[in-house]
Amino acid sequence: MFGVSYDRLKVGTNVLAAWWWKTELKPDDFAGESLKNKGTQAVLFVASWCSFCRRFYPMFQAAAKKSGFPWASVDISDDDNPLWETFSIEVVPTIIIFKEGKAVFRTDGVFGRGLSEKAIEETMDRMKLLSTTS
Repeated sequence: MFGVSYDRLKVGTNVLAAWWWKTELKPDDFAGESLKNKGTQAVLFVASWCSFCRRFYPMFQAAAKKSGFPWASVDISDDDNPLWETFSIEVVPTIIIFKEGKAVFRTDGVFGRGLSEKAIEETMDRMKLLSTTS
């Protein structure tokens, strides 16, 4: 998403389509607090106006690609996006891991700092643990 021009990002182009399981999710992909997709998936909530998201996204993308774990992103740039309230997101970027549609782990961005590389490591460790447990 952030590996392309910022102008393409603003118009909502799905730039993740090259990776079959890594998609840009929309509010319709959720049923209340549940993700309609099954399995275990890390979802990164971002906003196009967030400089921390633009810095964090390539690091997260690279780690997810290396790990091979399913992941997706959700652009919640619009203040009216219902996912802000549904998931009580106060700061982006925020990562939520879903297992069989239910949120089971989350790492919230820190106001004025975003997320660190340590958050990526913790997420990938948690994905590994969750993908091996039933």
